[in-house]
Amino acid sequence: MSIAPAVKVRPQAHLTVLRTSTIAANMVRVVAGGDGFASFMPNDFTDMYVKLHFLMPGVDYPEPVDVFAVRDILPREHWPVTRTYTVRWVDVAAKQLAIDFVIHGDEGLAGPWAATAQPGDRIIVSGPGGAYSPDPTADWHLFAGDESSLPAISAAIEALPEAARGLAFLEVESASGELTIDGPDGVVVHWLHRDARPHNSVQENPTSILADAVAAAAWPEGRVHVFAHGERESIKALRDVFFLQHKLERSQVSLSGYWARGRNEDHFQAEKKEPIGKILP
Repeated sequence: MSIAPAVKVRPQAHLTVLRTSTIAANMVRVVAGGDGFASFMPNDFTDMYVKLHFLMPGVDYPEPVDVFAVRDILPREHWPVTRTYTVRWVDVAAKQLAIDFVIHGDEGLAGPWAATAQPGDRIIVSGPGGAYSPDPTADWHLFAGDESSLPAISAAIEALPEAARGLAFLEVESASGELTIDGPDGVVVHWLHRDARPHNSVQENPTSILADAVAAAAWPEGRVHVFAHGERESIKALRDVFFLQHKLERSQVSLSGYWARGRNEDHFQAEKKEPIGKILP
Protein backbone atom coordinates (compact mmCIF):
# COMPACT_ATOMS: atom_id res chain seq x y z
CA MET A 1 0.00 0.00 0.00
CA SER A 2 1.38 3.37 -0.98
CA ILE A 3 1.15 6.32 1.36
CA ALA A 4 0.61 9.76 -0.09
CA PRO A 5 3.28 12.27 0.89
CA ALA A 6 2.30 14.73 3.59
CA VAL A 7 1.19 18.12 2.32
CA LYS A 8 3.05 20.99 3.94
CA VAL A 9 0.55 23.44 5.35
CA ARG A 10 1.73 27.02 5.23
CA PRO A 11 -0.25 29.10 7.71
CA GLN A 12 -1.90 32.27 6.49
CA ALA A 13 -4.30 34.62 8.18
CA HIS A 14 -6.94 36.72 6.50
CA LEU A 15 -7.14 39.86 8.60
CA THR A 16 -9.31 42.95 8.45
CA VAL A 17 -7.97 46.48 8.73
CA LEU A 18 -9.38 47.97 11.92
CA ARG A 19 -7.75 51.40 11.93
CA THR A 20 -4.77 53.34 10.64
CA SER A 21 -2.76 56.24 12.05
CA THR A 22 0.12 58.45 11.00
CA ILE A 23 2.89 57.93 13.56
CA ALA A 24 5.63 59.98 11.86
CA ALA A 25 5.98 62.23 8.84
CA ASN A 26 6.54 59.27 6.52
CA MET A 27 5.17 56.32 8.49
CA VAL A 28 1.67 54.87 8.79
CA ARG A 29 0.57 52.21 11.27
CA VAL A 30 -2.06 49.71 10.20
CA VAL A 31 -3.83 47.77 12.96
CA ALA A 32 -5.56 44.62 11.74
CA GLY A 33 -7.46 41.78 13.33
CA GLY A 34 -10.90 40.23 13.19
CA ASP A 35 -11.99 36.60 13.05
CA GLY A 36 -9.00 35.65 10.91
CA PHE A 37 -6.63 36.49 13.74
CA ALA A 38 -7.27 33.02 15.17
CA SER A 39 -5.04 31.64 12.38
CA PHE A 40 -2.11 33.85 13.39
CA MET A 41 0.38 32.23 15.76
CA PRO A 42 2.86 34.82 17.13
CA ASN A 43 6.36 33.85 18.20
CA ASP A 44 8.66 35.28 20.85
CA PHE A 45 11.10 37.13 18.55
CA THR A 46 11.19 40.91 18.70
CA ASP A 47 11.99 40.98 14.97
CA MET A 48 8.87 38.94 14.22
CA TYR A 49 8.03 39.40 10.55
CA VAL A 50 5.28 38.34 8.18
CA LYS A 51 4.77 38.11 4.46
CA LEU A 52 2.01 40.35 3.17
CA HIS A 53 0.23 39.01 0.09
CA PHE A 54 -1.34 41.57 -2.22
CA LEU A 55 -3.92 40.22 -4.64
CA MET A 56 -3.57 41.39 -8.23
CA PRO A 57 -6.39 43.74 -9.26
CA GLY A 58 -8.80 42.35 -11.82
CA VAL A 59 -7.93 38.71 -11.10
CA ASP A 60 -10.77 36.37 -10.10
CA TYR A 61 -9.30 34.39 -7.19
CA PRO A 62 -11.21 31.39 -5.81
CA GLU A 63 -12.55 32.09 -2.33
CA PRO A 64 -11.41 31.59 0.31
CA VAL A 65 -8.11 32.67 -1.19
CA ASP A 66 -5.15 30.39 -0.53
CA VAL A 67 -2.19 32.51 -1.65
CA PHE A 68 0.02 29.43 -2.07
CA ALA A 69 -2.50 27.10 -3.73
CA VAL A 70 -3.35 29.64 -6.44
CA ARG A 71 0.17 29.18 -7.79
CA ASP A 72 -0.91 25.74 -9.01
CA ILE A 73 -3.95 27.00 -10.91
CA LEU A 74 -3.12 30.53 -12.09
CA PRO A 75 -0.39 31.87 -14.38
CA ARG A 76 2.58 33.50 -12.68
CA GLU A 77 1.52 37.03 -13.63
CA HIS A 78 -1.65 36.50 -11.57
CA TRP A 79 0.09 35.32 -8.42
CA PRO A 80 -0.28 37.61 -5.40
CA VAL A 81 2.68 39.94 -4.87
CA THR A 82 4.56 39.37 -1.62
CA ARG A 83 6.25 41.93 0.63
CA THR A 84 7.99 41.40 3.98
CA TYR A 85 7.20 43.51 7.06
CA THR A 86 7.97 43.43 10.76
CA VAL A 87 5.07 43.13 13.18
CA ARG A 88 5.33 46.11 15.54
CA TRP A 89 3.17 44.59 18.26
CA VAL A 90 0.65 41.83 18.87
CA ASP A 91 -2.26 41.96 21.31
CA VAL A 92 -3.53 38.39 21.53
CA ALA A 93 -6.31 39.27 23.96
CA ALA A 94 -7.65 41.96 21.64
CA LYS A 95 -6.98 39.81 18.54
CA GLN A 96 -4.98 42.57 16.90
CA LEU A 97 -1.56 43.21 15.42
CA ALA A 98 0.13 46.35 14.14
CA ILE A 99 2.42 46.84 11.14
CA ASP A 100 4.25 50.10 10.41
CA PHE A 101 4.77 51.16 6.79
CA VAL A 102 7.27 53.69 5.46
CA ILE A 103 5.58 55.94 2.90
CA HIS A 104 7.43 57.32 -0.14
CA GLY A 105 4.55 58.98 -1.95
CA ASP A 106 3.26 56.72 -4.73
CA GLU A 107 6.49 54.70 -4.82
CA GLY A 108 6.27 50.98 -4.20
CA LEU A 109 3.32 48.72 -3.44
CA ALA A 110 2.84 48.28 0.30
CA GLY A 111 3.38 51.93 1.24
CA PRO A 112 0.70 53.35 -1.06
CA TRP A 113 -1.66 50.58 0.04
CA ALA A 114 -1.14 51.46 3.72
CA ALA A 115 -1.54 55.18 3.03
CA THR A 116 -5.03 54.61 1.62
CA ALA A 117 -6.12 51.57 3.67
CA GLN A 118 -9.59 51.80 5.16
CA PRO A 119 -11.31 49.87 7.98
CA GLY A 120 -12.75 46.71 6.49
CA ASP A 121 -10.01 46.20 3.89
CA ARG A 122 -8.55 42.71 3.70
CA ILE A 123 -4.91 41.97 4.41
CA ILE A 124 -3.48 38.46 4.00
CA VAL A 125 -0.39 37.54 6.02
CA SER A 126 1.67 34.38 6.28
CA GLY A 127 4.24 33.48 8.89
CA PRO A 128 5.47 34.76 11.19
CA GLY A 129 9.23 34.28 11.13
CA GLY A 130 11.98 35.84 13.19
CA ALA A 131 15.42 35.13 14.58
CA TYR A 132 16.33 37.76 17.19
CA SER A 133 15.49 38.71 20.73
CA PRO A 134 17.78 40.69 23.07
CA ASP A 135 20.24 38.43 24.88
CA PRO A 136 19.42 38.67 28.60
CA THR A 137 23.03 37.74 29.47
CA ALA A 138 24.58 40.67 27.57
CA ASP A 139 26.06 43.53 29.57
CA TRP A 140 24.62 46.06 27.12
CA HIS A 141 22.83 46.29 23.79
CA LEU A 142 23.53 48.17 20.56
CA PHE A 143 20.87 48.87 17.95
CA ALA A 144 21.43 50.44 14.53
CA GLY A 145 19.10 50.86 11.58
CA ASP A 146 16.96 53.09 9.40
CA GLU A 147 13.20 53.51 9.02
CA SER A 148 12.80 49.94 7.76
CA SER A 149 14.12 48.50 11.03
CA LEU A 150 12.44 50.95 13.41
CA PRO A 151 9.57 48.53 14.23
CA ALA A 152 11.96 45.70 15.14
CA ILE A 153 14.34 47.96 17.06
CA SER A 154 11.49 49.67 18.92
CA ALA A 155 10.01 46.30 19.88
CA ALA A 156 13.42 45.08 21.09
CA ILE A 157 14.11 48.17 23.19
CA GLU A 158 10.65 48.03 24.75
CA ALA A 159 11.18 44.35 25.61
CA LEU A 160 14.34 45.07 27.62
CA PRO A 161 14.25 44.95 31.42
CA GLU A 162 14.20 48.24 33.29
CA ALA A 163 17.86 47.96 34.30
CA ALA A 164 19.14 47.33 30.75
CA ARG A 165 21.84 49.53 29.22
CA GLY A 166 22.44 50.28 25.59
CA LEU A 167 22.90 52.59 22.62
CA ALA A 168 20.58 53.00 19.65
CA PHE A 169 21.53 54.77 16.41
CA LEU A 170 18.44 55.39 14.31
CA GLU A 171 18.64 56.96 10.86
CA VAL A 172 15.65 58.94 9.58
CA GLU A 173 15.19 61.69 7.01
CA SER A 174 14.59 64.49 9.52
CA ALA A 175 13.35 65.22 13.03
CA SER A 176 9.79 64.70 11.78
CA GLY A 177 10.62 61.01 11.31
CA GLU A 178 11.43 60.40 14.97
CA LEU A 179 9.18 58.13 17.02
CA THR A 180 8.52 57.68 20.72
CA ILE A 181 10.16 54.52 22.06
CA ASP A 182 9.17 53.51 25.58
CA GLY A 183 12.39 51.85 26.70
CA PRO A 184 14.64 51.74 29.75
CA ASP A 185 16.36 54.99 30.78
CA GLY A 186 19.69 53.24 30.38
CA VAL A 187 19.22 52.85 26.62
CA VAL A 188 20.36 56.10 24.98
CA VAL A 189 18.77 56.78 21.59
CA HIS A 190 20.65 58.83 19.00
CA TRP A 191 18.54 60.04 16.08
CA LEU A 192 20.58 60.60 12.91
CA HIS A 193 19.03 62.95 10.35
CA ARG A 194 19.94 62.58 6.70
CA ASP A 195 18.86 66.15 5.96
CA ALA A 196 21.43 67.44 8.50
CA ARG A 197 24.36 66.16 6.46
CA PRO A 198 25.95 68.26 3.70
CA HIS A 199 24.23 67.51 0.41
CA ASN A 200 27.46 66.48 -1.32
CA SER A 201 28.28 64.11 1.53
CA VAL A 202 24.96 62.32 1.20
CA GLN A 203 25.38 62.02 -2.57
CA GLU A 204 28.92 60.70 -2.36
CA ASN A 205 28.29 58.15 0.41
CA PRO A 206 24.62 57.70 1.31
CA THR A 207 25.39 54.54 3.28
CA SER A 208 27.90 55.91 5.78
CA ILE A 209 25.74 57.80 8.28
CA LEU A 210 25.09 54.82 10.59
CA ALA A 211 28.58 53.37 10.32
CA ASP A 212 30.19 56.76 10.99
CA ALA A 213 28.07 57.30 14.12
CA VAL A 214 28.62 53.81 15.54
CA ALA A 215 32.36 53.93 14.81
CA ALA A 216 32.76 57.30 16.54
CA ALA A 217 30.70 56.43 19.62
CA ALA A 218 32.17 55.66 23.01
CA TRP A 219 31.12 52.08 23.71
CA PRO A 220 30.29 51.01 27.27
CA GLU A 221 32.37 48.35 28.97
CA GLY A 222 31.24 44.73 28.87
CA ARG A 223 29.88 42.24 26.36
CA VAL A 224 27.53 43.77 23.82
CA HIS A 225 24.68 42.17 21.87
CA VAL A 226 24.07 43.91 18.52
CA PHE A 227 21.00 44.22 16.30
CA ALA A 228 21.78 46.10 13.07
CA HIS A 229 19.36 45.84 10.17
CA GLY A 230 18.46 48.17 7.32
CA GLU A 231 19.68 49.22 3.87
CA ARG A 232 22.06 46.59 2.52
CA GLU A 233 25.15 48.69 1.78
CA SER A 234 24.75 50.58 5.05
CA ILE A 235 24.74 47.27 6.91
CA LYS A 236 27.89 46.17 5.08
CA ALA A 237 29.61 49.32 6.34
CA LEU A 238 28.45 48.51 9.88
CA ARG A 239 29.75 44.96 9.47
CA ASP A 240 33.27 46.31 9.18
CA VAL A 241 32.82 48.45 12.31
CA PHE A 242 31.65 45.46 14.34
CA PHE A 243 34.05 42.79 13.11
CA LEU A 244 37.15 44.73 12.05
CA GLN A 245 37.16 47.72 14.42
CA HIS A 246 35.64 46.13 17.52
CA LYS A 247 36.53 42.46 16.87
CA LEU A 248 33.11 41.16 17.91
CA GLU A 249 32.26 37.49 17.69
CA ARG A 250 29.65 36.39 15.18
CA SER A 251 27.38 35.22 18.00
CA GLN A 252 27.19 38.78 19.34
CA VAL A 253 25.73 40.29 16.19
CA SER A 254 22.39 40.06 14.37
CA LEU A 255 23.11 41.63 10.98
CA SER A 256 20.82 41.74 7.96
CA GLY A 257 19.83 43.87 4.99
CA TYR A 258 16.12 44.63 4.83
CA TRP A 259 16.27 46.41 1.46
CA ALA A 260 18.69 47.74 -1.14
CA ARG A 261 18.79 51.18 -2.68
CA GLY A 262 17.46 51.16 -6.24
CA ARG A 263 15.85 47.70 -5.96
CA ASN A 264 12.30 46.56 -5.38
CA GLU A 265 11.83 43.59 -3.04
CA ASP A 266 11.73 41.02 -5.83
CA HIS A 267 15.08 42.23 -7.19
CA PHE A 268 16.50 42.54 -3.69
CA GLN A 269 15.49 38.99 -2.72
CA ALA A 270 16.93 37.54 -5.93
CA GLU A 271 20.28 39.25 -5.26
CA LYS A 272 20.61 37.55 -1.86
CA LYS A 273 22.04 34.53 -3.70
CA GLU A 274 24.66 36.66 -5.47
CA PRO A 275 27.90 38.14 -4.07
CA ILE A 276 26.42 41.67 -3.99
CA GLY A 277 23.56 40.48 -1.80
CA LYS A 278 25.63 38.74 0.89
CA ILE A 279 26.14 40.63 4.14
CA LEU A 280 28.46 38.02 5.64
CA PRO A 281 30.99 35.91 3.72
